[in-house]
Amino acid sequence: MELRELGGTGLRVSAVGFGASPLGHVFGDVPRGAARAAVRRALDLGVNFFDTSPYYGGTISESVLGDCLRHAAVPRDQVVVATKCGRYKDEGFDFSAARVARSVDESLARLGLDYVDILHAHDIEFTSLDQIVNETIPALRKIKESGKARFIGITGLPLSIYPYVLDRVPPGSVDVILSYCHYGINDTSLIDLLPYLKSKGVGVITASPLAMGLLTDNGPPDWHPAPEQLKSACRAAAEHCSKKGKSITKLAMQYSLMNNEISTVLVGMNSSKQVEENVAAALELSTSGIDEELLHEVEAILEPVKNVTWPSGIQQA
Repeated sequence: MELRELGGTGLRVSAVGFGASPLGHVFGDVPRGAARAAVRRALDLGVNFFDTSPYYGGTISESVLGDCLRHAAVPRDQVVVATKCGRYKDEGFDFSAARVARSVDESLARLGLDYVDILHAHDIEFTSLDQIVNETIPALRKIKESGKARFIGITGLPLSIYPYVLDRVPPGSVDVILSYCHYGINDTSLIDLLPYLKSKGVGVITASPLAMGLLTDNGPPDWHPAPEQLKSACRAAAEHCSKKGKSITKLAMQYSLMNNEISTVLVGMNSSKQVEENVAAALELSTSGIDEELLHEVEAILEPVKNVTWPSGIQQA
């Protein structure tokens, strides 16, 4: 598995990252044995980056991931573990300095770790971005100084949140960003932000290469916030692939992996089979490249909805 530098952190992360939200039973029950097997298989295949949050499954994802890593008996310096703070299943959003400080301690206890490699403020568009600038990031920096987190980041859907925050905090305050649903076949709007992020020395993680289920044969869950025109175009693209005996999921995963400016692509996984499929897609990409003909056909189907997104968060003043 290819390892890529993550901004200026010095961390080298696998191009395919293990999204652990499904371990929180977010998409259905995952037996503990299956979860342990998935994490073990990922480690064996060279995946070293694991991402979770207390929000996923109401803390279950963190606890299960911690158990899986312990069970795998992997040396701590061989894995890069990221978690988040500020968003909680029962409490909603709380980005206050006091809650963030408590949050990291709770997460470390659930994960069974002394430190996390990355601590993100989770979905910051749901609070005042000025609070993130003036209160949350200073609190995260204190956590970093304490050694409980090696690096700090911010996550969210609207791309405008990143320059707003990064332009208002001291240089080097934020080490990484985690963007989702903005670097895939249907939406590549993250590309426009990459030179800016590079100029700030910020590492880039992308998630949801399958656009939260849009680019799959089964289609998105009922609650998916995308507008109907985007859903139907993605459905047509998936059907086109399956008619040709191809997988839109594999194509979408490979597409997201093609840009080396993006350090790692997080994809949710809950079984050894999913791990193997995603790693196989990455290895095939590095040896024989993407199916250019199929990609062009799918891009043509999705062209009318290119970069169509959906609202997320509160109206910023």
